[in-house]
Amino acid sequence: MIRLALLRHGHTAWNREGRLQGRSDIPLDDIARRDLSGFRLPDDFSTDDLVSSPLARATETAALVAGRAPHIEPCLIEMNWGDWEGCHGADLSADVNSGFRHIEDWGWHYCPPGGETPDSLRGRLQPWLDALTRDTVAVCHIGTMRVLMAMATGWDFAGPAPFRIKRNRLFVLEVDNGALTLRPDTQRLEQR
Repeated sequence: MIRLALLRHGHTAWNREGRLQGRSDIPLDDIARRDLSGFRLPDDFSTDDLVSSPLARATETAALVAGRAPHIEPCLIEMNWGDWEGCHGADLSADVNSGFRHIEDWGWHYCPPGGETPDSLRGRLQPWLDALTRDTVAVCHIGTMRVLMAMATGWDFAGPAPFRIKRNRLFVLEVDNGALTLRPDTQRLEQR
């Protein structure tokens, strides 16, 4: 069994503005950098392999909390929001003609215009999961985490998610012969 701990990157200006980031390479903001500099990985995760999405907000988060550079893992990049990247989610939600749906109404095959489905993201993550050989901390994005945690819990992007993704917490999955299980407890980053 391999332990896979997922950590969401710190805040960016677009997060705070309610914009959809997707693959846009928006860096951490100064507040996030300051806050993350005060955290570290818990000791029992400090020697795990460290990987991150190639986007700056994830690589910088990884380096700040782990004190070392992560290995870049391209498949961990955020879901592609296509034509909606940079848009305010609230504006899309208010426009009945936009086609925007809340996550509870997606299913695995919902696709933003010019974007990517959760099922496509699952397809690019599975080979990486199958190749894991050591306990790993992966710093990535909420979309990537949702897909991995949906795979672990059986949630199908219909109805409320059986988990809530918060920052500065490790969400731990057990990877065992291709099967994923989400541990019920999260582990907070520790103060330096």
